[in-house]
Amino acid sequence: MNRVPLATLSAEFNRLAWSNLAAQSAEQINLAAVPIVAVLALNAGAGQTGFLSAAQTLPFLLLSLPIGLLVDRVPRRLVMVIAEVLRTLALGAFPILAALGMLSVPLLAILGFAGAAGTVAFSIAAPSLVQAIVGRDALAAANGRLELARSAAFAAGPALAGALVAWTGASPAFLLAALLSGTAAILLARIREPLRPRQPRRNAMHELREGAGFAWGHPLLRPILLTAIVWNLSWFVLQAAYVPYAVHVLGLSARGVGATLGAYGAGMVVGAMLAPRIARRISFGLLIALGPLASVVAGMIMIASLARPVSLLPAAAFFLFGAGPILWTIGQTTLRQAVTPAALLGRVSALATMATTGARPIGAAIGGFVGAEYGLTNCILLSALGFLVQALVIMVSPVPRLEKVPHAVA
Repeated sequence: MNRVPLATLSAEFNRLAWSNLAAQSAEQINLAAVPIVAVLALNAGAGQTGFLSAAQTLPFLLLSLPIGLLVDRVPRRLVMVIAEVLRTLALGAFPILAALGMLSVPLLAILGFAGAAGTVAFSIAAPSLVQAIVGRDALAAANGRLELARSAAFAAGPALAGALVAWTGASPAFLLAALLSGTAAILLARIREPLRPRQPRRNAMHELREGAGFAWGHPLLRPILLTAIVWNLSWFVLQAAYVPYAVHVLGLSARGVGATLGAYGAGMVVGAMLAPRIARRISFGLLIALGPLASVVAGMIMIASLARPVSLLPAAAFFLFGAGPILWTIGQTTLRQAVTPAALLGRVSALATMATTGARPIGAAIGGFVGAEYGLTNCILLSALGFLVQALVIMVSPVPRLEKVPHAVA
């Protein structure tokens, strides 16, 4: 496989890193602004916010595998650019609909679905592109830098969205998100991707089975997938209930909701910044396991807010939900890149993305149903139970016993 010359690797990766920051910022502004607008402007309840959350994450369930096939067959950069342009158009449509007085929960759901396609493409194509332009020894550092950029977006996006909605209305928030998404598309278009040997055309179902069989049959990747599924089910049960809970139980304004959600991104930034130092002091396997363990503690803190409804407790919980799992993301992405052959990485990443985020619409739907039928308190309790289960899954696997990054085996 031909690679980009060594002298230009840094420039190519920098373009990818900056595009990642812009795309993730657009996504976070959108994800935070949509439920705030739905609750405050359209008087949506837990059932409707759960529906919106499900619509925004459904593309991960429906599009991950098809995009994974494309990533292994066509230029990864092209897939990412097309998807980012689609997200720009979806975000830009919001101010037009608002000006025409046509906003509704179903329309918000449609735009959220279209915009999420960019996130799906980025999540699947980026690990394969990083593997192509970065040497094996630098994978963890490269993944850490990408996650630091994502963390900054998580930290600033929700708070910025809440402030913009409170101060100027929803349209400026979506215009800013559209501008950021368009910037990401331009940066991605300028990346010079390494050439790959032309792959023979094969049956798509055979290729999907090949990727799924590798991931599911690998003793290290299988528990990673299972843990990701349970974590994301639990996370989106919580997400479906949190905004109504924060507004109606904690009494928070749009700005307050954005600030507590922003604590998640702040935790991600702290975790990403400390990741290199932590990695030098503990084993590679324990680095991965810290995320699931931190989520158990965060779930317990969120339960405590039921007894003492103050904003500090959910903010602390969201901080831990960010700081711990960012270590997990850096570690498990590096593990997947290290043990997966390059020709399979797009499909394996697609399966990982579907497991990681495809479970979200299911979790959001469960959260919306439980919140509407049994109350917001039971959503909080159910999510905490799920976080306990996902920690048990990873801790009984061989992953925490890894001393260093493993090599691929036949």
